[in-house]
Amino acid sequence: MQCVFVQIQCKPGTVYDVATEIALKEIHSELYSTSGHYDLMLKVYIPEGQDVGRFLNESLFGIPGIERTLTTMTFNAF
Repeated sequence: MQCVFVQIQCKPGTVYDVATEIALKEIHSELYSTSGHYDLMLKVYIPEGQDVGRFLNESLFGIPGIERTLTTMTFNAF
């Protein structure tokens, strides 16, 4: 499995709605509210053989209220 972190910037007033929609999809390992430029951060394990961009696009990025995302792919743990 490929571990990725996705930071999400929400449209004003939609953070709780976006977080609820993400939680209902049950695609994440962890979901956090954050401070700074982004409102939420989630940890997602992409199934082996799945294209990361396609998986995130089809399962996450269509949620209403998401304005911008930043996806960070991970490699080896130290």
